[in-house]
Amino acid sequence: MDNHNFFMEKCIALGEKAMLNGNPPVGAIIVKDNKVLGIGMEAGKSSKDITKHAEMEAIKNALENSLNNNLSDCTLYTTHEPCIMCSYVLRHYKVNTIIYGTEVPHIGGITSHLPVLKTTEVPKWGNPPNIIQNVLKKECDNLSIIYKKALDKYEI
Repeated sequence: MDNHNFFMEKCIALGEKAMLNGNPPVGAIIVKDNKVLGIGMEAGKSSKDITKHAEMEAIKNALENSLNNNLSDCTLYTTHEPCIMCSYVLRHYKVNTIIYGTEVPHIGGITSHLPVLKTTEVPKWGNPPNIIQNVLKKECDNLSIIYKKALDKYEI
């Protein structure tokens, strides 16, 4: 669990940086053999590109730093549960383990009524990834609270 906390703290720092840029406070990293292979932070609002979710950016960065596009021996850490879009990409690249801090109601790839990360209905995807939730949940929830207060205060 200490390793999980260490990597989640890195995600939280990325989430804080994303928030400073006007984006939701989501940070993500891809880890292989206890080394960071890819990093990503939410940039959808600042870039006006909805596909720039932290998890997608971490995957792209990991693929750039990898000799191939096989991420089956990798772990994704993210402050927030991957959304349905990101979950599809995580399944496509067969990321082995997903570790997140807090749930994302309605659109989460694990807890919503469209649990893309848990389904066994797509044969080519194979087995669902291992999922570990609520790592540094309080800290990840606090990111969301701070972001929501800023949105309310500035009517963003």
